[in-house]
Amino acid sequence: MLNALGYSLAGLAAAARHETAFRLELAAVAVLAPAAFWLGESGVERALLVGSLFLVLVVELVNSAIEATVDRISFDSHRLAKRAKDLGSAAVLLSLANAAAVWLLIALS
Repeated sequence: MLNALGYSLAGLAAAARHETAFRLELAAVAVLAPAAFWLGESGVERALLVGSLFLVLVVELVNSAIEATVDRISFDSHRLAKRAKDLGSAAVLLSLANAAAVWLLIALS
């Protein structure tokens, strides 16, 4: 368990050090997560608001892992490498859209 925790913390540190998008999303979470406790009127709403933010971070980490793996294999252009990177990027986009929808729906309720 301690080794797994160490690997996880190393992954978070690597993302914070090497991934600009992750740093930007982490900054947004730092600002928005406290706001979730003010905006949410119930525990469920607060959980949805904060959970939607953490989902963005999780998907960004997976996308970064996909990109690093593809780059490790080859920097050459290849249609499958492009597809893998594009799919990861699309997953991040959908997680951001999900977060925006959750925040908008709760803010308007």
